Amino acid sequence: MNHAGKLALGSLIVGAVVLGIKVLAWHLTGSVALFSDALETVLNLASSGAALFAVMLAARPADQNHTYGHHKAELLSAALIGLLILGAAAMILREAWHGFQTPREIEAPFAGLALSFVATAINAVWATLLIRRGRALRSRALSADGKHLMADVVTSAGVALGIVLAVVTGIAWLDPALALLVALNILWTGWQVMRDALGGLMDAALPEDQMEAIRQAIADNAQGAHEAHDLRVRQAGAATFVDFHLVVPGETTVSDAHDVCDRIEEAIEDAIPGSEVTIHVEPENHREFTGITVTDPDRP
Repeated sequence: MNHAGKLALGSLIVGAVVLGIKVLAWHLTGSVALFSDALETVLNLASSGAALFAVMLAARPADQNHTYGHHKAELLSAALIGLLILGAAAMILREAWHGFQTPREIEAPFAGLALSFVATAINAVWATLLIRRGRALRSRALSADGKHLMADVVTSAGVALGIVLAVVTGIAWLDPALALLVALNILWTGWQVMRDALGGLMDAALPEDQMEAIRQAIADNAQGAHEAHDLRVRQAGAATFVDFHLVVPGETTVSDAHDVCDRIEEAIEDAIPGSEVTIHVEPENHREFTGITVTDPDRP
């Protein structure tokens, strides 16, 4: 199992531990907010399972039926996690509504808060690790799972605040009120995860800073060519696919053109790790004068 797979498996274990702590906290207090918090953790387990499946599938090499590899499995997983986050928010809204209709006194609040704090601390540490490692490994599934857990951290913090206010003021409806506000925050997180995943599935271009890094890598390493044009970039999981046309002088040999392409490919892979580059070489009568101009240090 690769590093991403081990992290996804770790999420399942952490999620199971956190769920047990939160269920105990809810059992002690009877708080609708803590019940909602525990309910969201059930979905955390489901999303961690989806992330584990996705990173294991995405790591498989290309085969006859998937010649570009299985990288988009991570995007599908991220979209599923986004749906689960939205589902969690809907269930929390439902429980908050019931809490407004039939408010109840919170029992053993401080024991419940102590358990909730332990669970929240565990989630916060693990979510931060997942988000950082997900970005480093270019894993959409791990990043989405980390964002889901971080939404759970926000949920737990809001729940704890609601319980404290409800106990101090004696206003029972503050418990479901905070659950309602937290649910709205989770809806926003779910929308962001869904938007990013759907953008990848629709082959959205990379952020502009990464696109500029690719253009610069081409311009600085294409000596011997005239220009590059029709640059297209898409990302699928950890892989970034780059293709463009490279215009070379008509007298350039196949061997020389190949050397130029190798130099460009190495530069792009250094700038954007995980890149898979395809270059279509064209003669100079195909120049468009609108693409990427080659930087020539010997040119005055």
